[in-house]
Amino acid sequence: MAYQVLARKYRPQRFADVVGQDHVTVTLMNALTQGRIAHGYIFSGHRGIGKTTIARVLAMALNCRNAIGSAQRPTAEPCEVCESCTEIRAGNAVDVIEIDAATNRGIDEIRELRDAARYRPARDKYKIYILDEAHQITDAAFNALLKTLEEPPEHIVFMMATTQPEDIPQTVRSRCQHFSFHAVKLVDILGQIRQIADHEGIDADDAALALLAEAGDGSMRDALSIMDQAIASAPVDEGRPRLDVTQIRDLMGSVPNAVFERILEAVDANRSADVITVANELLDAGNSPAQLARQCVRYLRNCVIAKIAGVSPDGSGLDGTASELLQISADEQRRAARSAALFSEEELTRFLQIMLKTFDELGYRQEQRFHFELGLLKLVHLRRLLPVEEVLSRFPASGRVAAPAEPPRPRPATSAPPVQPIPSNTSPPAAKPAFSPFAADSSRKSFSEPAPPATHADIQPKAAEQAAPVNTGTSAIEPAAKPAVLTPPVAPEPEPQPSLESDGPAIATPAAQSADELQRLTTEALSAARSQGSAADAIADSEWAIEGGEIRIQTSLSRTMLPMVINPDADRVIRSTLRNAGAGSLKLVLLPGAANATASKKTRPARTGSVQAKALEHPVVQQAQRLFNAEIRNVIDLRGND
Repeated sequence: MAYQVLARKYRPQRFADVVGQDHVTVTLMNALTQGRIAHGYIFSGHRGIGKTTIARVLAMALNCRNAIGSAQRPTAEPCEVCESCTEIRAGNAVDVIEIDAATNRGIDEIRELRDAARYRPARDKYKIYILDEAHQITDAAFNALLKTLEEPPEHIVFMMATTQPEDIPQTVRSRCQHFSFHAVKLVDILGQIRQIADHEGIDADDAALALLAEAGDGSMRDALSIMDQAIASAPVDEGRPRLDVTQIRDLMGSVPNAVFERILEAVDANRSADVITVANELLDAGNSPAQLARQCVRYLRNCVIAKIAGVSPDGSGLDGTASELLQISADEQRRAARSAALFSEEELTRFLQIMLKTFDELGYRQEQRFHFELGLLKLVHLRRLLPVEEVLSRFPASGRVAAPAEPPRPRPATSAPPVQPIPSNTSPPAAKPAFSPFAADSSRKSFSEPAPPATHADIQPKAAEQAAPVNTGTSAIEPAAKPAVLTPPVAPEPEPQPSLESDGPAIATPAAQSADELQRLTTEALSAARSQGSAADAIADSEWAIEGGEIRIQTSLSRTMLPMVINPDADRVIRSTLRNAGAGSLKLVLLPGAANATASKKTRPARTGSVQAKALEHPVVQQAQRLFNAEIRNVIDLRGND
């Protein structure tokens, strides 16, 4: 008999022989025992884990001549001795048709299958179609099969095996029972290949078998294929092949993980030269940069999992969660734990991210060696950088850092008159961060009560030439320089208006409140309200007059913009303020602006008590106006930022 590879020679013939798929085999055996046979099955999962094998075993169990519970067949397992079982195992059964869907994927082939499905089986109980690589079938072919899947004959069973179930249309998946296969665990693969090695008379230590199991990457067929190749290349000692770890690594083109342990030790010691030296040795030995990067990624992943699972370098903590997450041998688990002990979890995560990106880039880069070396150097560089979390933790809770005090500027020789010093009763300006142009808007929208006033005046000279800075020892004003934070003198409280009647208490009446006072109260109320900054500006720039029982507000807004700026919410705030001020009986009239409203707005003096008026009253600002013929273009209230 011709030689059979291990993957075919030891292919399971019973449900119990299938390794790592108990959730599928138990369900199918229960369905066979209860007689709950579906007309369509979808077996999906990783390559080489038993999808087609279970489909053949299920076909044997369905067409077995012996009934379940008989002496020849006590369980739902196939008897393996009847004519149907032997023919299906040999692959020449008439009623079990196995189709390679990657080749027969068109609509014509599916039409022939559908026409043949109408006829009853030649001998067995069921006519079974096994479609391997079913995701290769075209959409049109699947649509041709829909009616047969929805209302199949009683003697038809479809079994579809695929590695990409998402490519099968949902209309097909909804008509079948879907079984998702799991990747085979390292322990199960290791136990299976150890049994095969004993049965084949092969000498192999645990390290060599563990390396073969790891190379399978969850696929039993891949592990057996690599084992078959390793046996063929192994030296023979007294007629028995002997598997060695070094020989298997050379055959697979991989390097020992001890190399990556050395690299991480050099990274921890901040030795870039050692990292490049190790990489040079690996590349000069003929190893592929992409293969090295792939192995480094897997090793870093194991280090991250060892760190998360709490595996110690001495090997403790390898049971439970760690053994489930680390599908590697015990020696490799301890090696990964030793490397993980050198770094924090965040550092290992960053290392893994860098190497994953390097591995992706190697697929389309010309100089793969240089990019691999660059990726290793980045690991060393990451150890030299401070994490952003540590940098942010150094800032105070408020998120502000006090600006360092600037040294005093030398006083230039000038004949200009000295600037009047700031009054002694004012406190020195507090150090603030760089000014933001959005500070005024945020302060206007804040709900909290404003703090004691502080005015930020942006003073720019009108003349084209800039004057030299003037220093009086207490303050300095420089044109076109950074804004100066000034503290104006406290404005006196407005005196209460006398009552119209001399013998009674002072009662606020519409006549007692002037138009300017009503305008001021309304502007402050709108500024304190949410999202009414535009309305507050419009009211502040308008002209108020009380005439004939009406409050006439002449705005600079157009007829179109007036209802948009003075919206219903702003109108309610205005009317509520007027009622509280005793002017609720007056009729409110809002008038759109004229064509020259912009010009009048520029020339209108600042209203009493406003931020602009307080800036104009400051002696330093007045002196700057006299010296430089300057004007105030922008005044920003910083009271909300204190």
